[in-house]
Amino acid sequence: MMDLHIVDPRLSLSGLLVGLLVGLTGVGGGAVMTPLLVLVFGIKPATAVGTDLLYACATKSLGTLVHGLGHTVDWRITRRLAYGSVPGTILTLLALSRMELSGAAQGRTISIILCVMLVITALALLFRTPLLVVSLRHIERITPLQEAWLTVATGLMLGVLVTISSVGAGAIGVTALMLLYPRAKAAVIVGSDIAHAVPLTLAAGLGHWYLGTIDWGLLGALLTGSLPGIVIGSALASHAPDVLLRPALALVLTFVSVRLAM
Repeated sequence: MMDLHIVDPRLSLSGLLVGLLVGLTGVGGGAVMTPLLVLVFGIKPATAVGTDLLYACATKSLGTLVHGLGHTVDWRITRRLAYGSVPGTILTLLALSRMELSGAAQGRTISIILCVMLVITALALLFRTPLLVVSLRHIERITPLQEAWLTVATGLMLGVLVTISSVGAGAIGVTALMLLYPRAKAAVIVGSDIAHAVPLTLAAGLGHWYLGTIDWGLLGALLTGSLPGIVIGSALASHAPDVLLRPALALVLTFVSVRLAM
């Protein structure tokens, strides 16, 4: 099985395209790759989630380096998110360890959760602008301490959701950060979210490794394409046509969620 993954150029091409998307928008590591593995390549949902988490960790580590060199990471925001997400990930992994993830019923449950997360991600992409307008009207009422705790709470939520489905660190994380920090530059929000995804997906991925839901051959095939992809995407992040990318990506995610539910 490992050899088949390594020689299948479609996997590396998929990694390249998703890597580009993640670098450009901060979205796609789980929201696109996990459904792609399940629907196109026939990977079991639990294995797709676990493998995608380590894939996202490696890919976003390189993306963090590029964004860091470009000074588009706010490490204060990243730390606050991690204070919530890492404990959330650990608690979720403890709960998952009591389940038989390779079973058909559990696989179906993961698919349903993945479907719901894709719909939420699509909505976050579509309605980000009106949400930002509302946020700007009320953000002044939030104290710096409340801002910090809301960011930690956002990280906690992401830790739970990403560990179960591998989806949420991108679109949901970026949208939440834009609501909490509406005056921050978009490239900084994307860079900070990508940087936060590294400890989150590392912790969740290592937990899935312990649970036996990692396919190492599949991981290697995906990374051969995604690593150059995210370098290119991250370098072009400040020039991305966000007004076109978000609706198109939301449409794709909606279609995929419907297909998963069938």
